[in-house]
Amino acid sequence: MNIEELREFCISKKGVTEEFPFDADTLVFKVMGKMFALVPLERLPGQCNLKCDPERSEELRETFDGAIMPGYHMSKKHWNTLFLEQLPPQLIKDLVDHSYDLVVSGLTKKLQQELNDLD
Repeated sequence: MNIEELREFCISKKGVTEEFPFDADTLVFKVMGKMFALVPLERLPGQCNLKCDPERSEELRETFDGAIMPGYHMSKKHWNTLFLEQLPPQLIKDLVDHSYDLVVSGLTKKLQQELNDLD
């Protein structure tokens, strides 16, 4: 999966915005204002940071050694860095969904209701 395909998948999700809050090279995807994916555009090979359940993070890092690592410049417990070209596209989509769902589950009830009300 390339970065453009990843971008299209992320922005297709309900309530998602994309922005560059840190610098001109780090694309950030947010759901209801909370980050769930970061894509450093200048880094090669293509990478993406995604939020992940800590136990699942450990399993993924062991299973996909070298392709999934502790989150670069992020909490190593809650974020992973994925090397996009080394992983199956469906796994990347599943992990984007997992990150999105984790962030949504942590939203306030008010924000979750606002998200549900979006068409």
